[in-house]
Amino acid sequence: MPAPAHLEPRLLRAFVTVAEELHFTRAATRLYVAQQALSRDVRRLERELGSELFVRSTRQVTLTSDGERLLPYARAVLRAQDDLLAAAGQARPLLVDLNSPGLETPRRVLHRARELAPAHELMARYESGLTWAAGEVLAGRLDASFGRFAGLAPALRAGLDQQPVRYEPMAVVLPEDHRLAALAEVPLAELAGETVYAGAGNPRTPEWTDFARLLFDGRGIALAPPAPLAVGEEEFQRVMAVTRHPVLAVVDFPPMPSTVLRPLVEPVPLSPVSLVWRKGMVHPALDGLRRAAADLAAEEGWLRRPTDGWLPDADTAVMTAS
Repeated sequence: MPAPAHLEPRLLRAFVTVAEELHFTRAATRLYVAQQALSRDVRRLERELGSELFVRSTRQVTLTSDGERLLPYARAVLRAQDDLLAAAGQARPLLVDLNSPGLETPRRVLHRARELAPAHELMARYESGLTWAAGEVLAGRLDASFGRFAGLAPALRAGLDQQPVRYEPMAVVLPEDHRLAALAEVPLAELAGETVYAGAGNPRTPEWTDFARLLFDGRGIALAPPAPLAVGEEEFQRVMAVTRHPVLAVVDFPPMPSTVLRPLVEPVPLSPVSLVWRKGMVHPALDGLRRAAADLAAEEGWLRRPTDGWLPDADTAVMTAS
């Protein structure tokens, strides 16, 4: 693949977006350009490189071997350009994944960051799981996320930085007529014999399912088997009514019809929440996001671990690392 003297970033962005979508129409929608203009940019890049990057047919678009080799380098160039613009005060919006709508910890951090960095745009995204979001952060499609850093694969952690934000007490969501619903708090021992849903089979949240396995081990609590992900509140509620499985959650989990939320105690399991971003990333709004997380943690006592709190050793090491 011969190297031209100069490549326009626009052409590289067109290539990367098509490579991620493997569909010209969807890629054009993401870039807010006409499909014909996007196709012209990709063709121009191929001419300048002297190499075909995609195999196109009426049914699908796939990367050629040259396209696969180019992709990580193109992403690196675009990340460097974004960082350069940010350092010069010309930053694009900071894309912050809040995991799921209604979760209080990331939402409050984002709102405080907007107050601390009013000159910069911080935009919320909802990727439902740190494992999935971490891949998006490394690819440059997200800038920051929240969740259980110790639950990520080492290959993902190697490219990320993290800042502990909160030990979030955990809870269980129960059908309102469940035998444990009348309790104000649910001791973990009371869940013995129950099958509890913790996202098994959801490719976006394996770090959460792994945490549940560690919590349930030796306590007689079964992990609900993998199942297709229920998308949307109505579908989730319907599946819960059919299975009647309690759902592992956190104390700030948003309310759902026909269910009750009960804190878990004896011991109190703690969901370790970190702010996570790509190593070496430069963006003026990231400083505001980090300061917001630190300020709220100090004001609310989010990083004070209760004496009866439970946390796996790996998470303790991450959350106490200097």
